[in-house]
Amino acid sequence: MTLKIATSGIHILVDYYGGQALTDAARIEGALTGAAIAAGATVLSGSFHKFGGHGGVTGVMLLAESHISIHTWPEQGYAAIDIFMCGDARPDKAVAYLEDQLRPARSTITRIQRGSTEPVVPTV
Repeated sequence: MTLKIATSGIHILVDYYGGQALTDAARIEGALTGAAIAAGATVLSGSFHKFGGHGGVTGVMLLAESHISIHTWPEQGYAAIDIFMCGDARPDKAVAYLEDQLRPARSTITRIQRGSTEPVVPTV
């Protein structure tokens, strides 16, 4: 029996250092919504929460194509963003949109091709 790799999508991990709006839940929600639209994804729903103290924000946009999430630590000038999309969505467009909206001083981006192995039953 052979194994066939079936890719499920692109998963992009983004680390932002510095930047704007790390305590502004409404602006972050708008940025994630705009990123999904820029990528050609379908927004299903979103949920965002602003914490007390330094006012970090955590949020997620559920997409028909998967999700975009963010967690900010404004006291450290840091945001962790997770973009996972499948189908015809273009997650790189979401990355570019977020960079334009949140303006990090610098960023690191890790791209992962997600997939699974599925057994292929040979035809007789």
